[in-house]
Amino acid sequence: MSESSYAMVAVDEAQTIVLGQTQPLTPQAVKLADALGMVLAEPVVARDPLPPFPASVKDGYAVVAADGPGEYRVVGEATAGRVAAFTVTPGAVAYITTGAPVPAGADAVVMVEETERLPDMDGEARVRIRQQVRPGDDIRPLGVDVAAGETVLEAGAQLGPAEIGLLATVGAAEVRVHPRPRAALLSTGDELVEADEPLAPGQIRDSNRPTLAAAVTALGGVVVDLGIGRDVKADLEERIHRGLATADVLVTTGGVSMGDLDLIKPLLEERGKVHFGRIRMKPGKPLTFATVEVDGRNRLLFGLPGNPVSGLVTFYLFVAPALRKLAGHRDPHLPRIQAVLAQPLRLDAYRPEYHRATLVWDANLHGGKGGYLARSTGSQASSRLLSMRTANALLELPQAEGELPAGAVVSALWIGEML
Repeated sequence: MSESSYAMVAVDEAQTIVLGQTQPLTPQAVKLADALGMVLAEPVVARDPLPPFPASVKDGYAVVAADGPGEYRVVGEATAGRVAAFTVTPGAVAYITTGAPVPAGADAVVMVEETERLPDMDGEARVRIRQQVRPGDDIRPLGVDVAAGETVLEAGAQLGPAEIGLLATVGAAEVRVHPRPRAALLSTGDELVEADEPLAPGQIRDSNRPTLAAAVTALGGVVVDLGIGRDVKADLEERIHRGLATADVLVTTGGVSMGDLDLIKPLLEERGKVHFGRIRMKPGKPLTFATVEVDGRNRLLFGLPGNPVSGLVTFYLFVAPALRKLAGHRDPHLPRIQAVLAQPLRLDAYRPEYHRATLVWDANLHGGKGGYLARSTGSQASSRLLSMRTANALLELPQAEGELPAGAVVSALWIGEML
């Protein structure tokens, strides 16, 4: 009976090894339109104050607050996009629109709902002001939102829609970010065919590459598709070489067990340094991690198990944190939260298990304080991709005899949208 030469490594130790071999990608400048989802490599500082002038908060009339309610002549209009060429003096007001620069001499704005237009007198517009205001009312002062020289985003910030808008506001049309990591995906096995091909006897359709491609894309990475490699050393060597030349990370599925046609481990041993070849976890024990130096930089190689669930679970636990660190995230780990079991779950006496589950918020848990309720997705067979269909979490079940009862609190790794 064949036995692996690799010692079984604990999950946390293996994650430490992976992240220790992973460094953020060298920053580059990108246009703001291309930066969504990327991580800033340096802080962004505002060159100008925001607003760059005292601005009206509402449509209404710019006034001298000390004048108080009464009838006033309208000396002009102040509209957005231009500075008024007149001055508001005591006894006069000016019509003003939202966002317009407050004209010189005015120190408050009365909203239009608290005014009444009067008939013109001697060709001059007039208005009745019905509200007493204080200096500064309904005026955004110069720099009240952002001061000149203020840091608006720190290095390490991920750029979402709001951050993109903020960068545009301060004139950062180009920013330095960590590039999107490139992940080359290779499925292996003579039994595999593409999704659009008919099945011959003994064949199955490859689900691993489409699944992992979607996962890489969801993380903001760029997919390099290496196709399906046959169980022939020369074919696999060529595809691995291509992946190492074009990507930061190479992810293979299948070929990492102990059979005669499991060729990935020997190929990784030939090309680079294998850091571990077995993990103490269920599912995903045969996971292999190696590094190869290409052009002075480590390329990361992950040999994932071929079973669809094992491949995806090990992707989330090991490949996803590596991709996040390459992309510049300060904390590359999956979010960990506490959840309450909705039903009893049997434990594994030999390995910790990462049990697929659906988390939902239940306001009745913890004495009405609320919490996350975890429902198993059913059969946890490593070939059953249906068990991942509604899963948004991996429950971290300890290695032990027996079972955890319903109501037990367990830690859960968040891998999807919360329901």
